[in-house]
Amino acid sequence: MDSSLQIALDPNTNTLLEGDVAHQTERTLENLKAILTHAGLSLSHVVKTTVFLTDLNDFAAMNEVYAKYFPVAAPAGSTVQADGLPKDALVEIELVAVL
Repeated sequence: MDSSLQIALDPNTNTLLEGDVAHQTERTLENLKAILTHAGLSLSHVVKTTVFLTDLNDFAAMNEVYAKYFPVAAPAGSTVQADGLPKDALVEIELVAVL
């Protein structure tokens, strides 16, 4: 089992990607996908996610992007509002994957 927590950091510069929650969600999920790939896993191995949003009003925009990454069967998940994410990110996502 492996767990990872990510925000929308540009992998080339390690700086937070500017943009709205949809843009940051996509970058965050791409980062997580890269970590999984490096470990020999894929998004199909994800069994649980926790999404942290600075504003729950952004849920629909985040979820629209999220659904593209889990089109068949989304893993168990929860979304919570959090104050003060790292680097002032709008979204942070934790996932648990099992081989």
